[in-house]
Amino acid sequence: MIEISHINKSFGDRQVLKDVSLTVAPHEAVCVIGPMGCGKSTLIRCIAGLEKLDSGQILLDGAPCKPLGKQGGRQKVGMVFQSYNLFPHLTVLHNLMLAPQHVLHLTEKEAEAEAVRQLELVGLAEKMHMFPRELSSGQRQRVAMARCLVMKPQVLLLDEITSALDPLATSEVKEVLRKLKQEVALVLVTHDMALASDIADRVVFMTDGHIVEVGTSDEVFNHPRQEATRVFVNRIRDFHYAVRSRRYDLYELHAGMAHFCERNNLSHEQKFRVQLLSEEVLQVVPLDKGTIDLALRYSEKEKTLSLELLMPAGITSVLHDKEFAPDELSMAIIEGLCDHMNETVEDCPEGPRVRLCFGLKE
Repeated sequence: MIEISHINKSFGDRQVLKDVSLTVAPHEAVCVIGPMGCGKSTLIRCIAGLEKLDSGQILLDGAPCKPLGKQGGRQKVGMVFQSYNLFPHLTVLHNLMLAPQHVLHLTEKEAEAEAVRQLELVGLAEKMHMFPRELSSGQRQRVAMARCLVMKPQVLLLDEITSALDPLATSEVKEVLRKLKQEVALVLVTHDMALASDIADRVVFMTDGHIVEVGTSDEVFNHPRQEATRVFVNRIRDFHYAVRSRRYDLYELHAGMAHFCERNNLSHEQKFRVQLLSEEVLQVVPLDKGTIDLALRYSEKEKTLSLELLMPAGITSVLHDKEFAPDELSMAIIEGLCDHMNETVEDCPEGPRVRLCFGLKE
């Protein structure tokens, strides 16, 4: 249905979208996640025609989308904003009837029938004669969704629609979104990982203007392929240190770890254990092959600590290398501190690199 091909968008000197490509199938729910400023909202504003592309194209059913304001342009695309944008002086019913009468040229009777149908879909038919100020925030958001649906869109774009809602209102909107998947395709920008996990057929992770990873909610949230995705979905905070030789500054490393633990309200015992672990790990890995990127990571989601080392390019294995003969005492200490150790290979610009992960026991 929607084909986004190599689109780019800049605001002044800042490029916000960088060679973005994506497809959305009919009746598919796609959630776009990523850190603030990564280009999520700009992407769906481009789909809606609210921003002009610098290059690339967006096709709807195989035809280029018409610019906003052209006859027939964007009627197949509806957009719901965080701020509702309802007319306060009109009832719920008349908020929904306005566009079908003036844009689609429906009669008053036809517009009213369609408005009632969509209000029934979102569970608000009994509120049709009330004004927006008389509704809860969740109800106003559902009215905003129904107002888009009366225009018969094939795609509904939703920009952070739950960010200002309380948990109860968010649950209301989530239930409506499940129903809407049967009616239209959904493209939802959200910071709510639980919402994305529940609603999405596919999750798109963006950072720095690029789409980094696309997959099912299980793939992206539980088995991410990219390191940037894993860090984001697990809400990982980290401390980095470059180990360039055997003469690295142990006291500087330990001081940085201590500061990190204090900032994240970790215990004195946790601080001591990660400092000891780092010292012993650096006793057993090769330190003469190039710079090692060391990271101490705390997952806010999982409440876990791990020590990770990204080894220099050219090292193909450490733990599984036949020549790996670590100090037995150091390995015993490491095994006593950790509940798991693993080794993976990542694609990096300079070539494949080995990542070692040591997960501390709770």
